[in-house]
Amino acid sequence: MKGNFPKKRTNPAYLRLFNYKNIHLRLKNYWFKISGTWRSCPLTCPIDKPHHKHIFWSWLGSFLAIAATAYLSVKTNSPLLMAPFGATSVLIFGVPDSPLAQPRNVIGGNLVAALVSLIILHLFGSSPWTMGMAVATAIGMMQLTGTLHPPSGAVALVVMMTKAPWQFLLTPALQGSIILVLCAVVFNNLAQERTYPKHWL
Repeated sequence: MKGNFPKKRTNPAYLRLFNYKNIHLRLKNYWFKISGTWRSCPLTCPIDKPHHKHIFWSWLGSFLAIAATAYLSVKTNSPLLMAPFGATSVLIFGVPDSPLAQPRNVIGGNLVAALVSLIILHLFGSSPWTMGMAVATAIGMMQLTGTLHPPSGAVALVVMMTKAPWQFLLTPALQGSIILVLCAVVFNNLAQERTYPKHWL
């Protein structure tokens, strides 16, 4: 009986139409996301500004942490400070409750990013594509290890752009991160409304 029925033929025109509809639907969805955001907040949405006490503790903590790290860097003649630590300070003092600001993320994220980028640098050298690979791989490894820390993406770039030696892993990546975390623990907990860290590991 099966042999008596004609075989079904796929209509190429129908397939093209189906693909067109699929592409059109995706584009429409993409545009809806953008226009929906525009309708809810055309240029800017209202911003909840933090209390002046929170701003004061963020300012004081970041000032003391960066100043202490820079001072120790000069006194020990070790490069304990690097540009991404400015962004780390934003997190650990500006939004200390954030999961991205916890010690595991600060220390672990900077170490993972430094290690990944040092391996890529010493295997493949520094070039535009290896810079991209270093940052992308650092992000992936931080996600895999649960140590995601946004400033660590800049750590990977610092390694690639300065062609850092293996010593970079210890100084400033590890030692500088530890100093900043210790400063955050000391100064954030001086404020009555702050508790830092939320967790260590």
